[in-house]
Amino acid sequence: MKKFLIIMLVLFPVMLQAQKNSQWRGENRDGIYNETGLLKEWPAGGPEMLWKYEGLGEGFTSVAIANGKIYVTGISDDNLILYVLDFKGQQLNKKVVGKEWTTNHVGTRCTVNVNDGKLYIGNSLGQIFCLDEATLNEVWKKDMIADFGGRNIRWGMTESPLIVGDKIFLTPGGEQHNMIALNKNTGALIWSSPGQGRLSAYCSPQFISGYSIPIIVTCTQQEIAAFHADTGEFLWSHPQPSTNTIHPNTPLYHNGMIFSITGYSGGAWLYRLTNGGRAAELVWHNKEMDNMMGGAVKIGDYVYASGDRSRSFFCVDWKTGENKYRVNDLAPCITIFADGMLYCYSEAREGTMALVKPNPEKFEMVSSFQVTLGTGRHWAHPVIHQGVLYLRHGDVLMAYKIK
Repeated sequence: MKKFLIIMLVLFPVMLQAQKNSQWRGENRDGIYNETGLLKEWPAGGPEMLWKYEGLGEGFTSVAIANGKIYVTGISDDNLILYVLDFKGQQLNKKVVGKEWTTNHVGTRCTVNVNDGKLYIGNSLGQIFCLDEATLNEVWKKDMIADFGGRNIRWGMTESPLIVGDKIFLTPGGEQHNMIALNKNTGALIWSSPGQGRLSAYCSPQFISGYSIPIIVTCTQQEIAAFHADTGEFLWSHPQPSTNTIHPNTPLYHNGMIFSITGYSGGAWLYRLTNGGRAAELVWHNKEMDNMMGGAVKIGDYVYASGDRSRSFFCVDWKTGENKYRVNDLAPCITIFADGMLYCYSEAREGTMALVKPNPEKFEMVSSFQVTLGTGRHWAHPVIHQGVLYLRHGDVLMAYKIK
């Protein structure tokens, strides 16, 4: 009995750790990281860089972190490469997963989803791969174009897969198979919905619970659309016109409201769910608050996000859609939040990483530093995990101590 108890005391923490998952834009896909004790101001030269990993190949994907490992993808020639690192930046493993997009803006797009002992990885050719987390062996693979009549888009399919329960949700963007749910363990089709039959739009979907029905909401070519998560029933859609068919930002949900933002003169929209989630009505539309791919965060009664063509950083009243302020700084940039502060990764300032206080009265940048390593565009969303800021710039991944 004593020996059994000792074994359980050793194994129990490992069993708990093995259940940890990781996905796109934090636990709720809202850009908020539940960290505490982080620095409220950085040294003049920026926080300490703990390590850097060079040679990832081009890519715009964020890291996924689970069970003591870091997962990130890059491209080599036309191959999609998965890298597995430890918390010291040492490579533990590396695997060629499949092929990847080389037509334009070369690089990986879809962040790995780590879920219940498996890795789920998409590429811009419309394929989804399921790998065993321990061995990296392929468990199953599906092709959104060949298997479900999907249609690729100008800059390649860009969707970080959403997993809820035993389902993985994907948007082939076909006329018949517009959105689908697969069994995450086998890849078998659970349901398919024709939706409105429009192309996908670089958007990773969001899950909403707490209603009489579970809801999946995403953006397609020129609209926001919702589906019954259990059955695939098409519930509702609203047009979100812009001067281009790019809707790359995951919708935010809070207390019965759905916020959606896009660039190219589209703006931002807030919808109120009605009829138990089976319908939605427009609350407001802010035409100025545009955003290409930098995401938005809701802090209290305000939304913070960078503009794209407006070249402005916005604070907008969640309830009314009114601009609290609009300043010409940092934009376009990516915005996430942790422990009372905004973290803004600016493309406009050629890779400036800024620490911003979320103040609805004025724009208040506290600290910043320049990201001088890496290649290509500053488009990868930062990740914060256990007091470390992970920042990817093309073929280099950097880890900074911010606690």
